[in-house]
Amino acid sequence: MFQNKIFLKILFIILATLSFFPMVSPPIALFLGIIFVNIFSQVFNADKIIKIVLQVSIVGLGFGINLQQALQAGSEGFWFTVFSIALILILGIILGYFFKIDKIITQLISFGTAICGGSAIAAIAPILKANSKQTSVSLGIIFFLNALALFIFPEIGQAFNLSQNQFGIWSAIAIHDTSSVVGAASKYGHEALQTATTVKLARALWIIPLSFVFSLLNKSDGKVKIPYFIGFFVLAILVNSYFPAIKEVTNYMVDFSKSSLKVSLFLIGTGLSFQNLKNIGIKPLFLGIILWIVISVISLFAVLEFLK
Repeated sequence: MFQNKIFLKILFIILATLSFFPMVSPPIALFLGIIFVNIFSQVFNADKIIKIVLQVSIVGLGFGINLQQALQAGSEGFWFTVFSIALILILGIILGYFFKIDKIITQLISFGTAICGGSAIAAIAPILKANSKQTSVSLGIIFFLNALALFIFPEIGQAFNLSQNQFGIWSAIAIHDTSSVVGAASKYGHEALQTATTVKLARALWIIPLSFVFSLLNKSDGKVKIPYFIGFFVLAILVNSYFPAIKEVTNYMVDFSKSSLKVSLFLIGTGLSFQNLKNIGIKPLFLGIILWIVISVISLFAVLEFLK
């Protein structure tokens, strides 16, 4: 038994390292993690590592984005963001009431779908005083749908002949987690990656005001978790825009960040066991799927209609 555990840990490290190299795409890195956990079970609790690797990767990607491009992408996605967040939050709460789903789970799924997946759920869970089961169910749904998005969104983008800019905005609005947004966009193209990363992190800033709103509505004294790494992402964009002399260095940082992002996707995959999915429940999963389809279809229509 002891030798088996050592073997599994070594295999885990080998696969995580393999995910770093160019021959492994973002969807394949996620798939390797899913296969590993469902064959061998989970050997590490990688939650903290995922958070650190993902945030460092996103900051590094900022070194490949120009400020003017970022402002343009952010402005184009602004009204999409406002409309979609309001729609999903309202629709989610109505459907949760209609399906008689636990109120806290409904709010967590709706908040995660509307803004930025797991990060949004982590921010609002203490405010709602969610227990571990409510949080894990909500995260399980979000991560499951993220995994699907990583595989199918680039194919849908190609089928509709979306431009790099269109796909970047669409994926940033319709895919829950930043990791899967960046993974799908990086597969689609470099310009799509720049647009998607900027729009998604601008969207993530809505965590702050909406967390305070939820705190007031629920009369909660829970602390609001502010995503400080977004500030470092903005700083990286400024460095890249105004210090062209270090372009050669920043190019290496961007390449490293794209590779480390795939490692985080592998680690996320190792949390998607079939047993965890069984524990979710049909109604909450159904709610998550409906909200995801709604935001995906509406935002796809919007980019096709208004972003020629």
